[in-house]
Amino acid sequence: MMVLVDTSVWIDFFSAADLPHVKTLENLILGREDICVCGIIVTEILQGIRIDSEFKRIKGLLDNLVVLSMPNSVFIRSAEIYRNLRKKGITIRKSVDCMIAAVAIEHNVPILHNDRDFTSIEAHFGLKSLPCN
Repeated sequence: MMVLVDTSVWIDFFSAADLPHVKTLENLILGREDICVCGIIVTEILQGIRIDSEFKRIKGLLDNLVVLSMPNSVFIRSAEIYRNLRKKGITIRKSVDCMIAAVAIEHNVPILHNDRDFTSIEAHFGLKSLPCN
């Protein structure tokens, strides 16, 4: 099984937080599941790292993951998700979450996250979320 792991999970994972979504990621790693990211997730993770040695270490870890492509159809779908939710009175706080969700939908992979924006997208657009342990 391939799983797209969102920035919200990676940040807690690299902080060694004792949270259900981190435990789920640890189990995926131990089970040698295919863990993937997309370019936006890589950017979000790396841009917040202040220490050069940490940046290099985490970049090396991310280099070993599957990176899902983001063709133009992802960006169109992302805009549709945002617009349609807004019409329903639901405002997504970060439009990049629509892009990440669109990647998961386009590639038909579940997402592991800790972000309520994805819950709204899941309810209306068929995004599949991986339940936490």
